[in-house]
Amino acid sequence: MHITLVDDSIPFDGFTASARAMGGAEKAFAALPGALARRGHSVAVFNRCRWSMFIEGAQWETFDGRKPLTTDVLVAFRKPALLEYVRQAKRRVLWTTQPARLLEKKSSRTLLDDLKPLVLLSSAAQAEGWSPNGLSVGALPPAVKSDFLTDAATAPAIPPRAIVTTHPAHGLDWLLELWLNRIHPAAPEAELHIYSIALAKAADGGAIVPELQMLAAKVLAARDHGVVVLRPGADGVMAQAYREARVHLYPGHADDTTAFTLMESQATGLPAVLRPLGAAPERVGNGQSAYVAPDDDAFANLASTLLTNEAVAQSMGAEAKALYTGRTWDAAAERFEALLT
Repeated sequence: MHITLVDDSIPFDGFTASARAMGGAEKAFAALPGALARRGHSVAVFNRCRWSMFIEGAQWETFDGRKPLTTDVLVAFRKPALLEYVRQAKRRVLWTTQPARLLEKKSSRTLLDDLKPLVLLSSAAQAEGWSPNGLSVGALPPAVKSDFLTDAATAPAIPPRAIVTTHPAHGLDWLLELWLNRIHPAAPEAELHIYSIALAKAADGGAIVPELQMLAAKVLAARDHGVVVLRPGADGVMAQAYREARVHLYPGHADDTTAFTLMESQATGLPAVLRPLGAAPERVGNGQSAYVAPDDDAFANLASTLLTNEAVAQSMGAEAKALYTGRTWDAAAERFEALLT
């Protein structure tokens, strides 16, 4: 088949995640074309990349370049309006990583009802509060890149580290209070490594949006309590950080319907403690690879246990790694094929 994928967001390409930090949704979009090409398909990608290039068997083109006239399958990423990017397409797919209820905007719903695409979701949480009303819906299984699946002998860091990758507005204020009042007193040698571009910028004296200024001040004031702010890195850098940590603390959010970084950390063998929000519980084996904490007390106690009991952390980490064995983008491409038949 000839498959055309189109995205109209930020500049990136199939090499970007190996060079710098990139959002999980963009990484997913960048990973699928090569996997489809390896399965023998002719694949073209149109997005805001800076120039045309051939990556992992797929041809990447600039968004404003010459549009194709026909394709067998058109995959529009996140924006329903992109379903019209190619005039003649035998099949149309809308691949969204957002809550599906956002598709109910009048302009989007009209287009979906007219073109009848396959709506591709990444989690069950995305479909909550939404009715397809005659649209076909498919699930693309969670997948991670090889950086996180590759075995690497890495000794856990001393002192033990907890990692948080959540967006600052998605529960970090809550987690910081829990860390200061409950977790760190129970594990006084431990460190909390916060990976955030915005907070790292604030730590370097840069400006930060007003709604995060108070949180940034709290985070920077907590340095004496083991709180460290770091810039997210490329996939290889983050995979190493996960392997050196003891636990991934994941506050979660009702609208976090992908939990991409939680998948990546689980794949490296990092256990997690999370709240039952959004897609996060779908990404773990509760009680095996992670703990889904029902309340604040449980979250604090479980986080403290993993930070102070290396044997428990190692056992759960092995379960986490086993859970993601085989969850490659090649496997996701095979599932995508099946959805089109």
